[in-house]
Amino acid sequence: MTVELTMLFWAVVLTFAQLLVAVLLAIGQLGLTELTGNREGLAPPSEMAGRAKRAHANMLESLVLFAILILVVQVAGLNNEMTALGAQIFVFARLVYAVVYIVGVPWLRTVIWAISVVGMVIIALPILAA
Repeated sequence: MTVELTMLFWAVVLTFAQLLVAVLLAIGQLGLTELTGNREGLAPPSEMAGRAKRAHANMLESLVLFAILILVVQVAGLNNEMTALGAQIFVFARLVYAVVYIVGVPWLRTVIWAISVVGMVIIALPILAA
């Protein structure tokens, strides 16, 4: 399996881990009984639970783009050392992003998000050049 596909797998694992963190924080705040109901009239999430939920939503948005780039590079046979590096940058940056977002460091969070975007741009370059 290529580095790019391996990084896509780990991006999915990270997305699932973020889902679990968001759910566990919500359970801790609201209780399992409330969350298994129809969720009408729920209290707003705590600061940390809200950040975990938003970090997960942001990862879902980015995962779609990342997956498409990886699959296009793979199918077109355009993967190389740079696309592998771009994929690694993306996944590592998204891991750090999730932690920084959940603990609540706003400016650093944005910088790390931008680094993950740079990773996707690196992956896209051979597609644009083809």
